[in-house]
Amino acid sequence: MNRGGVPEPNIVYAPERYLCQRAQGPLVLDGRVDKPFWAAAEWTGEFVDIEGDLRPKPAKQTRVKMLWDDEYFYFAAELIEDQIWATLTERDSVIFYDNDFEIFIDPDGDSHNYYEFEINALNTVWDLLLVKPYRDGGPPVNGWDIAGLKTAVHIDGELNNPAAANRKWSLEAAMPWASLRECAAEGRPPAAGEFWRVNFSRVEWQAEVHEGQYRKVINPETGKPFPEDNWVWSPMGIVNMHYPELWGYVVFADGSGAPSAFELPADERIKWDLRRLYYRERNYFEAHGKFTNDAKLLMGEDSWIIEPVIETTSGLFQIKAPSADGQAVICIREDGKLWRE
Repeated sequence: MNRGGVPEPNIVYAPERYLCQRAQGPLVLDGRVDKPFWAAAEWTGEFVDIEGDLRPKPAKQTRVKMLWDDEYFYFAAELIEDQIWATLTERDSVIFYDNDFEIFIDPDGDSHNYYEFEINALNTVWDLLLVKPYRDGGPPVNGWDIAGLKTAVHIDGELNNPAAANRKWSLEAAMPWASLRECAAEGRPPAAGEFWRVNFSRVEWQAEVHEGQYRKVINPETGKPFPEDNWVWSPMGIVNMHYPELWGYVVFADGSGAPSAFELPADERIKWDLRRLYYRERNYFEAHGKFTNDAKLLMGEDSWIIEPVIETTSGLFQIKAPSADGQAVICIREDGKLWRE
């Protein structure tokens, strides 16, 4: 069991929200987003730095559209880019070694058993399933694939040609519910009115032109490329995408005049307070070699909406708080698993 410290994100809890409309017809994938299929879908807000307001806004625009129907969860992304390059051609390569676009999906919002998808401008993909976040011991299941996945990339310019008039690249992905339901509540696709937790990341490396080709800029002090930028839809407050509790809320609309706004359920705030205590309990163990059942010690002078009960053993803990309606109890344990009972 991993009982090491867990960095607490420096962020106010305000994940992005998106109302995902039903698709009005089949998608013929070509990577373009300027076609009738996507007309009914709103753009997300422009991506920000993964740390949110702690860092400057990204230098290049990124935004996403989503739709759904009975068979697929559809994604379209547009990445403004004057340096369009990619090198990796083998499926399940570590795609973020190139500039890439990434999708993260936690169907039931418990932060365990979620999906990661990465794609580069060559339309090479890496898809994997995470049993747990790395902070909780993982592991990633690299052999897992999104069966029936469809993807396409469109280049507005020329790939791997610095002399071209490069403007952007865009992509489409269609993920079958038959694959995504594996980690979903009750093993089924979402129903209208329900939400899944989703986030997106764009990895952007500093690149320069050398002998007519792109290459990563090397830091002379380390002899290695400068660290990549991470631009995301819903900010994380930490340079780590594997905090599923901070991903955005994608609400599935039924196509019959669904509301244009999504009211965050009160239990989601309770879950966030429990998550904050999970961070602090794990960090207390890192500092003291044991867990504590003193909730006030962990809560300090910060603002909370819960009155938690903490149970501990020498190597385990469970923190509980009543649900908003008082009809259930919401729990979290030492490996970050969160559930309602």
